[in-house]
Amino acid sequence: MKSVIVCTSVSHGNTRKIADVMGEVLDARVVTPEQVDPAALAGCDLVGFGSGIFLGSFHSQLREFVQSLPQERRGTAFVFATSGFPEARFQPFFRPLVRMLGQKGFEVVDTFSCRAWDTYLPFKPIGGIRKGRPGAADLAAARIFAEGLRTGAGR
Repeated sequence: MKSVIVCTSVSHGNTRKIADVMGEVLDARVVTPEQVDPAALAGCDLVGFGSGIFLGSFHSQLREFVQSLPQERRGTAFVFATSGFPEARFQPFFRPLVRMLGQKGFEVVDTFSCRAWDTYLPFKPIGGIRKGRPGAADLAAARIFAEGLRTGAGR
């Protein structure tokens, strides 16, 4: 199975840690949006898209990359995120990106998120929240998630 993970990780490397674990399991390259040729995604069986959550949304680099993709029939995808807080019912952060990927021709089979060190204001003066996350348990959960994708449990 040919896989790639497109990841934007800008604050503390939280999302990259999760992407690297998933990449090991899936034998997938982990790349930034700038490092991947959008045309190459058409040849992939599975594509992961992930970033930290900023003010309730995926990072603008990742969103803009997905928006720039041409609409065409594609393979399957998954979406993952790291965040200081869980997804709120009144402001779901997964739904807009999943919908956008569907419009671009991907079948999104699953999503994953975990808590992560967050130093956004007003938490910065106190050193942030969720320091030490993602931790060993989060990385193990990401590994299990990716193993499920690899064996087709998400499809």
